[in-house]
This record gives sequence, C-alpha cells and structure tokens, in this order.
Amino acid sequence: MKILTKLFLIFVIVFSNVAFANEHVTLDKAPIDLNDQASLQRGAKTFINYCLNCHSANYMRYNRLKDIGLSDNLIKENLLFTAEKVGEPMKIAMTKKDAKAWFGVAPPDLSVEVRARGADWIYSYLRGYYRDSSSPTGWNNTIFEKTGMPHILWKLQGDQKLNPEHQTLEIVKPGSLSVKEYDALVGDLVNYLAFMSEPSKLKRLHMGYYVLLFLGLLLVLTVKLKKEFWKDIK
Repeated sequence: MKILTKLFLIFVIVFSNVAFANEHVTLDKAPIDLNDQASLQRGAKTFINYCLNCHSANYMRYNRLKDIGLSDNLIKENLLFTAEKVGEPMKIAMTKKDAKAWFGVAPPDLSVEVRARGADWIYSYLRGYYRDSSSPTGWNNTIFEKTGMPHILWKLQGDQKLNPEHQTLEIVKPGSLSVKEYDALVGDLVNYLAFMSEPSKLKRLHMGYYVLLFLGLLLVLTVKLKKEFWKDIK
C-alpha cells in the first residue's frame, strides 16, 4: 500500500510540474515521422556534431543507427567520434563533476529527453532562443525562461529578439540558414531524438499488426471450435 501511495504522489508531482511549466506556453507541432529515414539521418548528423559534445546519450548505441538505414562503414567514417566500436553507447568525455563545475549543473542525458518533455516542447525550445544581455550566457528562451543552456545553433539561426508586448520573436541578424531551413534542421534533429528515445518503436508497432492479425484468426477458430463442441448440447 505504501508503494502505491508513493507512486501516486510521484505521478501527481511530475504531471503537475509539467502542467505548470507549460501553463502559459504555446508549443509548435514538431514534424515527427519515424518512417522518414532521410530526416532521421540528417537529425543524427546534427545531434552528433552539435549536441554530443556536452550531452551524452548513454542509452543509445551507435549500431542502432543501422535501423535508420546507415551501414557500419558509414557510421564509422562519419559519426563515430566518441567511441571506437559501433556497439558502444554514445558517451562523452566530459565527466559529471567537470560539467557541474563548468556549467553549474550537468547537462542532461538526451537518450529519453523526448519521452520526458515531449517532441513539441523540444522543437519549440530550440526555436525559441533570443538575445538577452542580462543572462550570463547572453541568451534566453521563450519556452524555458532563464535557461542555462547557451544557443549552440545560433550561427545557423542567427540572432533573434523578443517583442515583449506581443511575445513574438524576430530575426535581427540572419544566420547561415534561412528561417525555413533552420526550422527544417531542428525538425530533423527532434525527429531523431524521438527515434533515439525508443529505437524499437517502429519494429514494435509493425510486430503489433501481426500479433493482432494472429489474435483475430485465433478468435475465429476459437468461436468455430466452441460452436462445434456445443452444437449437440441444448
């Protein structure tokens, strides 16, 4: 009984915090399509080049990238920067102790971040940075106010400023990508993060169709067998 009570309290606390955090925030819809392998491959490239320097993904192994159409050779030649073998997890060299000393808090592991916060939250967050001179990093975010994470993609997006009256963002200094191109890049990145949070999801869903088909056929046979057994009983 005590265990059930504790689980209930944890459930209430977690979901009340999520509800409070998003109470005054409108999230944009993330373009999630786990069947789009080209998008997942582009997202994996962005993740490894920009995110895997500070954020680990300890619950994801490089060889799971074969599920999105990459071969061992492609992984080794283009994406294997923090390990020696494709079977190793996506770890980083920075320790939690060093991360806490440098950033104040260790950057979270991103293996299951989409499952924790939601794809729409992350998609909106990565597009919600704006310049803020009062912030230690020089950046703030419309989704996560006073965020401690600097805008690592700012060279791609450019500088945005916040219109406090309408709570809207506008580009004041363009980056190397247009707004449409940057949104597409973030969409691919979040799509990959969604895949990484549950790499076996597509296989599980596909297997589910066969299981349902089998159960349907079994139901038909069971009904017919039942009728055969009971046909002479009145």
